Amino acid sequence: MESYIRFDWAAKYMLRDKANFDILEGFLTVVLGEPVTVVEILESESNADHELGKVNRVDIKARTTRNEIILVEVQQTRQVHYLERMVFGASKAVVEHVKKGEEYETVKKVYSINIVYFDLGVGDDYFYHGETVFSGVNTHDILKVNKHERDLIGMEPYNNIFPEYYILRVKAFNKRVAENPLEEWMDYFRNAHIKDGTTAPGLAAARTKLIYMMMTEKERRQYDRHFDDLFCYQDELLAAVREGRAEGIEMGLKEGHKIGLKEGRKEGRKEGREKGREEGRKEGRKEGREEGLEEGKKTAAMEIAAKMKNNGIRHTLIADLTGLSVKEIEKLN
Repeated sequence: MESYIRFDWAAKYMLRDKANFDILEGFLTVVLGEPVTVVEILESESNADHELGKVNRVDIKARTTRNEIILVEVQQTRQVHYLERMVFGASKAVVEHVKKGEEYETVKKVYSINIVYFDLGVGDDYFYHGETVFSGVNTHDILKVNKHERDLIGMEPYNNIFPEYYILRVKAFNKRVAENPLEEWMDYFRNAHIKDGTTAPGLAAARTKLIYMMMTEKERRQYDRHFDDLFCYQDELLAAVREGRAEGIEMGLKEGHKIGLKEGRKEGRKEGREKGREEGRKEGRKEGREEGLEEGKKTAAMEIAAKMKNNGIRHTLIADLTGLSVKEIEKLN
């Protein structure tokens, strides 16, 4: 079984060669859904070699026969602000190709194609497309150019001038058997595998040109060293993430313990006050009932004593029968 060169290496060192444009054109045709012919590979700050580029990204900036600009970027390691970088790269490409003093009609269409090997965003698909569309807020219709504008500039929808973005999330592709050209390319990106008899645009050429053993010994050493560096860098990042997570958990537990104690004391005091109030209410109701009974008994005793006194019964006898004192009886009318 042949060992194939990974696409990120090929994009940086091999697909810039016109002899290998057929591989690049095939890939672009599959992604954009229409035939693409590359005229030249353009150089700019975004795809020039630099120190970080050795381990974390490769870029292709191509101009097509339709005078459109296509950016292809392979990102191996996580970047927090990768979407912002996509916007910046596409915007920079637009500005780079409008010379000072030129009319706005020279603005070129830019496609940004991003092959990412980390979990970018949250989604169920492995292939995402983003574009600018002006839709009616109330009517929900799509804003289009009128006949006069179309005749003048030869353009149909407004979004033809805005950058379009494509994201291929390699880790999200998990099909064992590729069933269409795009899936075959994703299989190659993830597993460095190209199936026998492939008819996917670009992959048939890749199958014959991107063979590891076809590189010179020097090229193979460079290739192996590049990916050794990349994997070491990824291991370091992973170790840093795990270490940071462990420290975060430890700090979180300590902080959570402090907060828990504080909230527990607060809730305990609240529960204690509520329980105390409830017990006080119960005790108060009980005491109130007892006091009410006592007062009722005494009132009844005094009414009876008054009647007995009016009937001439001795005060001492009334006191014995009612429980009242002689003084209380003497005060009765």
